[in-house]
Amino acid sequence: MKHTISVLVENHFGVLARVSALFSARGYNIDSLSVGETEDPATSRMTVVVRGDDSVLEQITKQLNKLVDVIEVIDLTERNFVERELLLMRVGAEGSQRGEIVEIVTIFRAKVVDVSPDSMIIEVTGSEGKAEAFIDMMRPFGIQELVRTGEIAIGRSHARRD
Repeated sequence: MKHTISVLVENHFGVLARVSALFSARGYNIDSLSVGETEDPATSRMTVVVRGDDSVLEQITKQLNKLVDVIEVIDLTERNFVERELLLMRVGAEGSQRGEIVEIVTIFRAKVVDVSPDSMIIEVTGSEGKAEAFIDMMRPFGIQELVRTGEIAIGRSHARRD
């Protein structure tokens, strides 16, 4: 099972290395890892996607909570949350193919961010499934280069009861 874990950490040197070392030392593979500063410059948020059963997740959570630099660990998997991934792709685009590529870009609500005589760079934002589907649609045109951020996620607000 895929688990999305949000880890709030102190924003200083070496924290990422300690967290990733924890995973590798226990033989847990990270599917994706994204890190960025939060609204508070003293903290960063890590979004870690791992696969495993509930016992694996429980072990990961316990081990993360033992790290001094970790402030909070939240398993978003069972919660209501929003996830996104950013993908940039350079695809071959001869003159006659450009119209078809732009049609596909429009359907996926993506953006053409750069054009050269023989290629286009396209930006796609959305779920992992959307990114995978877009990649599949672009393969026939010749994907020249591809880079992905991995998943970032945030929990939705809870409804207030007044």
